[in-house]
Amino acid sequence: MRTQRWSDDATRVVAGRTDPAPRVPVNAPLVLDADAVRAACSPVDAVEAISAALLSGLDPAADLPRHAVPLRTGEFLLMPSEHSRSQAHVGIKVVTVAPGNPARGLPRIQASYLIFDADSLSLVAVLDGTALTALRTPAVSVAAVRPRLLATPGPLRLAVFGAGPQARGHVTTLAAALAPHRSLATVTHLVRDVRRTEPADGAGVATSGTPHADDVLRAADVIVCATSARTPLFDADLIQDTAVVIAVGSHEPDAREIPAALCARATVVVEDIATARREAGDVCLALHEGALQIHDLVPMRDIVTERTRPALDRPLLFKSVGMSWQDLVTAEAVLSNAS
Repeated sequence: MRTQRWSDDATRVVAGRTDPAPRVPVNAPLVLDADAVRAACSPVDAVEAISAALLSGLDPAADLPRHAVPLRTGEFLLMPSEHSRSQAHVGIKVVTVAPGNPARGLPRIQASYLIFDADSLSLVAVLDGTALTALRTPAVSVAAVRPRLLATPGPLRLAVFGAGPQARGHVTTLAAALAPHRSLATVTHLVRDVRRTEPADGAGVATSGTPHADDVLRAADVIVCATSARTPLFDADLIQDTAVVIAVGSHEPDAREIPAALCARATVVVEDIATARREAGDVCLALHEGALQIHDLVPMRDIVTERTRPALDRPLLFKSVGMSWQDLVTAEAVLSNAS
């Protein structure tokens, strides 16, 4: 429910004296917590919003730059954008990174998202930014690879490096967005310590780097990498030529989850070429090592609009670092159902 707040800032002149102007009712911003964000926008809704924005002409290359601001106990990450399908809003995600928080029993990363009216720049809504990120990241991945996955029939075998919120979010979003055309036959989480992992219902778990994990990778149709690893998670020779690989864990130029040898074999899709060259370690390091050339990179927009149709007999690698436009597009989808 919306409530009213009152503006007391204006003044008026009455009989030679300055008096407060009549208070004008102004709509209070809508505040949506994590549960409300999830209730207002399903994973499929988020995938469709990302795809529709790109199909309508949104250009990720025109996104506003994001900024890291050092703080005494951590940093701010500021992610502004004015690029959405409707162009009715602008927004900014404010992320805090506090390395000391785990010792306090608090999350290391927290976020809030602010949506403003594009004309007046009045605050319209405040969303839980952590829930928004958990929703939009797998939505972007699935929007980028869905055309390839829907080009062939049959159930899919999914291998997922990691078992955190993003790993699980990708499983949920893939299953929902591909139905009823394709289903997930098996899901296996590959982790460093199986004793600390509780797989989701119906999912398996294996220790990464073991013969069993290698067998899972050889059979996998889709591999999701959602970890904090700084070096490659697997041997490129384990990945079949028809596989789709999604990498979302690394967003620094010197950290990667994917071996350069896979980049050399694959069609490499990125959100935006300039952004990938600056932030995507999987791409930056493969370029530096000569395994990949800049003209090999395919913008995600070209895949969604089917301007480019990757070959089905070589791996498809989607490398994401997260961009500000994705938050705004997803936040508008949340807002449209919550208002």
